[in-house]
Amino acid sequence: MRGFILLAALMSFAQTSLALDQAKVLKSLQSVVMIRGYNSSGGLAYGSGVVVEENKAITNCHIFRSTSAPWVTRGEDTYEIESVQADRWHDLCLVTAKMPFTPAPIGSSDNIKREQEILSIGHSNGVLVPITSSGVIKTTYNFDGGKVIRSSAKFLMGASGSGIFDTDGNLLGINTFKTPGRPAYFYSLPIEWLANLKKLPAETKFPITGKAFWEDDDDKKPFFMQMAIPEINQDWPKLEQIASRWTETYPKDTEAWFELGVAQEKLNKLDEAKQSYLKSVAIDANNTSALFRLGVIAQSQGDKSSMSSINSTIAKIDENLAKEFSEMLGCNIHC
Repeated sequence: MRGFILLAALMSFAQTSLALDQAKVLKSLQSVVMIRGYNSSGGLAYGSGVVVEENKAITNCHIFRSTSAPWVTRGEDTYEIESVQADRWHDLCLVTAKMPFTPAPIGSSDNIKREQEILSIGHSNGVLVPITSSGVIKTTYNFDGGKVIRSSAKFLMGASGSGIFDTDGNLLGINTFKTPGRPAYFYSLPIEWLANLKKLPAETKFPITGKAFWEDDDDKKPFFMQMAIPEINQDWPKLEQIASRWTETYPKDTEAWFELGVAQEKLNKLDEAKQSYLKSVAIDANNTSALFRLGVIAQSQGDKSSMSSINSTIAKIDENLAKEFSEMLGCNIHC
């Protein structure tokens, strides 16, 4: 009980900045579990998981690489893992254990919006009580039939396999990897991959080995990963090079054109950047990130008509973002 009193306090703290349905989110908090196991040197390996069905919890496969006898735990209670269904390449494992926990409500990536408020809930640093980190959706990337989520909600070692939830408590994805250093980009795997995961055969032998896509050689990683470090390091020529290959390989990817526009804008190739952002918006009319940058370029060129038009377009998507757009450009709500 003491743990959930602490969770309630965390939720009370989070509500100062987020519009939460506290009852629903508390229900999701209770679906988050810890997964532990001793490694060959006698140390304790740990990660997080989320209960998604009766007696089943989803987590990352990479947390099972160094243990031959893992278990699920909450507080002082432990539950033996009977079997696992493992999608090693996508780094998702579905464990079966007799657990008296209610599954988390499952959300959908189709409803995710940029700058949408979210919560990351997991056992960062191996603490016994789940830690709640708030943030927003920065963007999503189409990959292998799902949408990999990048958010600003931080998670640390021990939170691998934890959940990212919307403010109604729906599970959107599984926190899995981040870029090194600070600032960092935080990535969550799409909950849609659970459907195929459930079709895989059950295994009973641990450890679980096998490389995940995000651990591949740098030049073989998905483009959305290749561009992250150059963008963080503000290496704009490198970003332009990667984004150009991205648009050539996937010409109908809105994020590819957006990242190319960012690189071109930073290199002061404004006309080229404008065309890249327009292509990004043509693919996804709701790409507010591209619309924002088109507004900045319009302002630099003294194009008030375009600024007003872009403001109206953003307002149809999200009134709050339209206000941010106006404030960013230093104009009134109608630019």
